[in-house]
Amino acid sequence: MIKNSLRLMAQLRTIKTPPMAFNSTYALMYKNYGDPLEVVEKVDVTSSVSLDKPLEPNQVLIQYIASTINPSDINTIQGTYAIKPSLPAVGGNEGVAKVLKTGSQVTNLKPEDWVIPARPGSGTWRTHAITSEGDLMLIDNELDLPAAVQLNVNPPTAYRMLKDYGNLKPGDCVIQNGSNSAVGLLVIQLCKIWGYKTINVVRARPDPKETEKLFNSLKDLGADHVVTEDDLRNREVMDKIWSSGTPKPILALNCISGENATNCFRYLGDNGVMVTYGAMSKKPLTLPAGPFIFKHLISTGFWVTKWKKEHAGKPEYTEMTQNLVNLFKEGKLQAPKVIPFKFEDYKEAIRKATAPYVEGKVILTP
Repeated sequence: MIKNSLRLMAQLRTIKTPPMAFNSTYALMYKNYGDPLEVVEKVDVTSSVSLDKPLEPNQVLIQYIASTINPSDINTIQGTYAIKPSLPAVGGNEGVAKVLKTGSQVTNLKPEDWVIPARPGSGTWRTHAITSEGDLMLIDNELDLPAAVQLNVNPPTAYRMLKDYGNLKPGDCVIQNGSNSAVGLLVIQLCKIWGYKTINVVRARPDPKETEKLFNSLKDLGADHVVTEDDLRNREVMDKIWSSGTPKPILALNCISGENATNCFRYLGDNGVMVTYGAMSKKPLTLPAGPFIFKHLISTGFWVTKWKKEHAGKPEYTEMTQNLVNLFKEGKLQAPKVIPFKFEDYKEAIRKATAPYVEGKVILTP
């Protein structure tokens, strides 16, 4: 499995010329909301996305190199996410594509360039797309594929939460749950780069050896402390963290909610902030009144889609993307590993992406 994945990654990384032998184009679409395994279908869309069709002056023909399957994609198809696209819709919100052809008035893109969607909700589970130049963002095609395909959702989420909340300074502490998620792994690394300490909460695995392996993998990335959900309720375990010189957290990042988030919230120091960006436990966020009153804590939410809509075309967006690209290229930031599936094996890919304890990001490839 590992050898096959590495071989596939190498093949994808060396794509330089478009496979113009393609006669048809396809998309993974759904006509109704529901279980992705039941409602998502592979559809021939050649009539609307033809490789031979003349382009409008500002249009660009792109071929997707890879697309991610994120939890938000699954929730969107289920009809439980904040965004409900008009149906029928193409799944996916993140991916990296290669430019095949450009219209006569396209000035900033050329064939072989790598691009990512500049706007949310573009529908990336497809082989090809025809879109306007303004809907694409040029990226460095020397990026490794795992970084390029994941550049648009999780890295900006981690980056913005650390930059925009808590007014963090070197030496400050961040506590987070879901620490082995894609965002969690990036938070650990960015905190290490910027000089923040981290307390990282994970679910214990059924096999204690697997839990230990997970702990070690997070520490290898730069995690200062790793604890289980049960450890959060163990005063002795947490007291060891404080006695080690780690200060009480200024910022708590919550993607789980439920009791896990409640316990993280209790450990915030004075004037601390909890940022909620997910609810993977599917349980409500319940926070005690005392810490709000006596420690002047703040609880707020963050949705990267909203941030990107509000900052589309603005310097902050471009600067953030370039900073992330540089960190990846310099080797200071490692993208979460990817688990590639062929486009036609999309049902197996969805099953894998929705399974428990998945260590990696599932991607669809040509």
